[in-house]
Amino acid sequence: MNQTTSKAAGHTQISYTVTFSEAQAHYADIEMDITGLKQNILDLKLPVWTPGSYLVREFAKNVESFGAEGNGKPLDAKKTRKNIWRMHTENISSVKIKYRVYAFELSVRTSYVDVSHGFLSSSGVFMYPDGMLMHPSTIHIVPYKDWTKVSTSLEMVNGDPFTLHSPNYDILFDSPIEVGNQDVFGFDAAGVKYAVAMCGGGNYDKERLKKDMPVIVEQETAIYGENPNKHYVFIVHNSSKGGGGLEHLSSTVLGVSRDNYGTEKGYQGFLSLVAHEHFHLWNVKRLRPIALGPFDYDNENYTTDLWIAEGFTAYYQDIIIRRTNLYPLDNYLGVLAADINYVANQPGNKIQSLADASYDAWIKYYRPNENSINTNISYYNKGSIMAMMFDLEIISDTNGKYSLDDVMRYMYNTYYKTKKRGYTDTEFKQGLEKFSGKNLDDFYKKYIYGLADIDYDKYLGYAGYHLTDELAGTNEPNLGVITTTAGGKITVSNVLRSTTAWIDGINVNDEITAIDGNKVMDMASILTGKKPGDKITVSLVRDGLTLSLPVTLLKKTQVKYKIDSLARVTPQQMEVRKKWLKL
Repeated sequence: MNQTTSKAAGHTQISYTVTFSEAQAHYADIEMDITGLKQNILDLKLPVWTPGSYLVREFAKNVESFGAEGNGKPLDAKKTRKNIWRMHTENISSVKIKYRVYAFELSVRTSYVDVSHGFLSSSGVFMYPDGMLMHPSTIHIVPYKDWTKVSTSLEMVNGDPFTLHSPNYDILFDSPIEVGNQDVFGFDAAGVKYAVAMCGGGNYDKERLKKDMPVIVEQETAIYGENPNKHYVFIVHNSSKGGGGLEHLSSTVLGVSRDNYGTEKGYQGFLSLVAHEHFHLWNVKRLRPIALGPFDYDNENYTTDLWIAEGFTAYYQDIIIRRTNLYPLDNYLGVLAADINYVANQPGNKIQSLADASYDAWIKYYRPNENSINTNISYYNKGSIMAMMFDLEIISDTNGKYSLDDVMRYMYNTYYKTKKRGYTDTEFKQGLEKFSGKNLDDFYKKYIYGLADIDYDKYLGYAGYHLTDELAGTNEPNLGVITTTAGGKITVSNVLRSTTAWIDGINVNDEITAIDGNKVMDMASILTGKKPGDKITVSLVRDGLTLSLPVTLLKKTQVKYKIDSLARVTPQQMEVRKKWLKL
């Protein structure tokens, strides 16, 4: 920001009024008032992405009917970029801008409006004047018809829940707003007031949640030694097929299937999601890779450390639930084994490193296609495994004096609180080395930047565990496809690298109709009686044409690990186990 712009911005007042004149058609109407302008050109910008979701989503595509007035008279506006509207403002001190946002994508990262509620994902709704990211603003919400509640982490103005204040745009874009008749309840934990806004109904038990959610908050706060918020909001969208979460500085948005609370598996899944997104208020929102703030809202913000930001958080979401005893030990070991199985059975694990997976999230992780399984690895799952390995290594090497918790607390205090900036790749590695007491160059070379097979038994062995492959010793053939069934048709959706189908040319979108002339009724039994090395004929329909492919069956290579205790656990291994799992 140049000095002239800075001085001009200092006298500028910015406010928004949001109405929902056609909520039934999924529109939010935005009126933006800017006064005290002293500049010749005003560029209004809309972010192209939202922090925490690493994909350029082109929010400007949802903007229509943009119009402006200067000093009460019509003002010409011209787009100079996909997300920039330019106005000439010589001798103009006040500008009123009106535009509409189409909002019909219910997710944790995008806006949605209908007659039942409005969810404003702020980065896709509120334009900002170029050069004024640090400027405060006021947001006034005019509710639609009978809407009575607003849920957000933004501060109210004079106690009015429909008038909100944001100290700067980083805060505004990090503060989603829910408006409607959501079911709101709360609890106190770690010295912080928490609100839970349940939208869309659901079979949740409020009293149970008010008892269990604070336990998670307290456990996570204990790792860092402080909870930096005064208040925090969980916005929960309950829908028929909900899923996912997005972290914010003082709030989070969760997507949940509304009937999932009724089973222990579903309820535990919700608690795990709560633990994940809430843990982010430290890891990534404050303790962050140096590339992730200050944000460039016009372009991608690249980092090779999403395996820490997301992967470590994925690790802690489950280990925290284990520590709270909100589900049994066997459940935790089962979740951990599922992560290991996912990584071990993903062909892309042999193609993409963790560092590359982090860096390429913008073009690969959030844009998956039918071949992603063969080329990508998730920095969530594999990053979580890295966290487990570091945790066990540190506990073992220090005889229980330290754990990964100490690394996270040290990094938080050093970089967020003292240096007031993000960390570099090297600095996080140095933090791990400080508490493990060893050089991690080889570890990083093999597992972070490389594609080496993970020695799971080495790390689990520190706690007296090992992996057992339940498929070991089997000699089953495998076609190597993932299929979908609809309308009686079995269609290939993925072909796995180096399998029978990959080598012999079965394609995605092929309809499998017969094996050796026998009509295929279901995939589970198509290879009954076959063995590796057998030559078969697969009948297909490809692009409306029938064909027959000669195929030679290969052995199924997938693993199915479970985590078992060693037959003989030493006292040292048991001490590591107790420290690790808080037994």
